[in-house]
Amino acid sequence: MTPFLAELIGTASMILLGGGVVANVVLKGTKGHNGGWIVITTAWAMAVFVGVTIAGPYSGAHLNWAVTIANLALGKLDLATSLLYMTAQLLGAMTGAFTVWIVYKDHFDQTQDAGAKQAVFCTAPAIRNLPINLISEIVGTFVLIFTILHFTDASLIRADESTPIGLGSIGAIPVAFLVWVIGLSLGGTTGYAINPARDFGPRIMHAILPIKNKAAFDVAYAWVPIIGPVLGALIASTLYLAIY
Repeated sequence: MTPFLAELIGTASMILLGGGVVANVVLKGTKGHNGGWIVITTAWAMAVFVGVTIAGPYSGAHLNWAVTIANLALGKLDLATSLLYMTAQLLGAMTGAFTVWIVYKDHFDQTQDAGAKQAVFCTAPAIRNLPINLISEIVGTFVLIFTILHFTDASLIRADESTPIGLGSIGAIPVAFLVWVIGLSLGGTTGYAINPARDFGPRIMHAILPIKNKAAFDVAYAWVPIIGPVLGALIASTLYLAIY
């Protein structure tokens, strides 16, 4: 499997299961309706576990623009490879979101709440305050990237400068716990996108799919889960380089 295909399939699998649990909890008439935040954060952590398990041996399992941008900032990837990874992640996220819609189509049709239907695809703030919402995404992503860099064996960084550092560098189980605790502790403000591809790709699919009574694209907020994680990744990688 090529790194491009690994990133695409790994990200698609992550979004299928992550978006799937949100659909199961928020859409009308599902078996898991009103399952709650613990169900969502736990399944999202396990969704990351699945994506990392699939992509880890082939690409390092970035599955996230923030991880790839951190690698670029650290000099672990060149620009062309970074753009290839990011394209695969975006396409994978769109594919996963489309599949969730197919699986839960009957429940989308029965659900009247436009916000609930949009929540299956992308994040939204609990309280709309764009500066604070941006800070929330920056902090959550900073924790993700900074922890990944510390979990990664230092010898890997120094011994082979061509090895991309991704979620797979940690191992699937530790990164699942990392994503879980970020969701439980910091996810209540914005829904913890902490991954531009995870939010932007499904948001595009929500906009183009024939979903009845759906919410608007919300361009006024859509930049937050893109810019916030990018800034969080850059701050984390810059601090790591300054310290080490």
